[in-house]
Amino acid sequence: MKIIFNKSINEINKNEWDSLAPKNEYPFLKYEFLKLLELTGSTGISSGWVPMHITLEHEDNLVAAMPLYLKNNSQGEFVFDHSWANAFYHHGINYYPKLVSSIPYTPATGPRVIIKDTYSKKDILPIILEGIKSISKSNDISSWHILFPDDGEIASYQENDLSIRKNAQFIWFNEGYSSFDDYLDSFRARHRKNVKKERKKLSSQNLEVHHFSGADLNDELMNNFYNFYLSTNLKRSGHEGYLSKEFFLNAPKFIADNIVLMMANEKTTKHVVGGSLFFKDKENLYGRYWGCNEEFDCLHFECCYYQGIDFCIENNLKKFDPGVQGEHKIKRGFKPVETFSAHWIADEKFRTAIEDFVLREESQIKRYVKEAKKYLPFKSV
Repeated sequence: MKIIFNKSINEINKNEWDSLAPKNEYPFLKYEFLKLLELTGSTGISSGWVPMHITLEHEDNLVAAMPLYLKNNSQGEFVFDHSWANAFYHHGINYYPKLVSSIPYTPATGPRVIIKDTYSKKDILPIILEGIKSISKSNDISSWHILFPDDGEIASYQENDLSIRKNAQFIWFNEGYSSFDDYLDSFRARHRKNVKKERKKLSSQNLEVHHFSGADLNDELMNNFYNFYLSTNLKRSGHEGYLSKEFFLNAPKFIADNIVLMMANEKTTKHVVGGSLFFKDKENLYGRYWGCNEEFDCLHFECCYYQGIDFCIENNLKKFDPGVQGEHKIKRGFKPVETFSAHWIADEKFRTAIEDFVLREESQIKRYVKEAKKYLPFKSV
């Protein structure tokens, strides 16, 4: 078996990559998505996400692949390891560079290693780990981090002695609802009344929301959304955001069928005031970006949560992942669930210390998830 570290997705044959890709069309591992990130400068040396994608070949045939980036910071990861970096520096050891198998700027759980049907993770992961160890040793790389992998991958990482770290996110699950009102019928009265009150504020402010996907997307829509994205990032953090304007303008050319854009406008003037950008596959919806140029009461909740739930029910999607953080999601029906990351540390002493850290942290996460569930709005809770 031959392992290759590729400096660009372009070094990998698209048809071979696609043959390994998830059957549900998970958007963030699509060849086109990773290529879009590279072509628009959203990944690369200047962004801090340097591609080193792993491929495994047997008799010149691609049998496995994994996204991989070399990083000199921890930006855009959403699994926070700054305390680990500080501990390294206090002991005179460099934490950066490190290797990260993740989707840049995208804390959406999904497969991280894709494998030909005739092989298994048991066959593939030891080979990948040995390759990681070799390249780390020769390039003074401190560690390897797999962020937001599917639950089904966790056992394989544990079997290869990686440390498993847990965190929590809030996910909406479709329990076979026929409509949004049917969904609200599962709420206790007080919470149901609050959601209805929030949703009515859209029409009381003379606003409406329209959905766009596939062939309906165009440069004007994407440019408007980019301006919202830019404005919101500047207000929140003072910088322009991780993704370039070119990313948004080119996205419909690459992954139009995976995009759902929800844009809010004034009913009378049709003036667009804000919106949210989602990605979808055959089973799930992923909330990613939001922005507005004017402040309206509850517009964020409508565009980022309620419209997404509506879309899932209408299209019979199983799950809606709206992104990280935000305990306000709980009373709107997003359930707290555990998420995972896996970590290999080259230095043996630090490997032991981090294993101890994640074990102690795990008990806190379990308590948090259990406690957070008490605040769900459902009648049965």
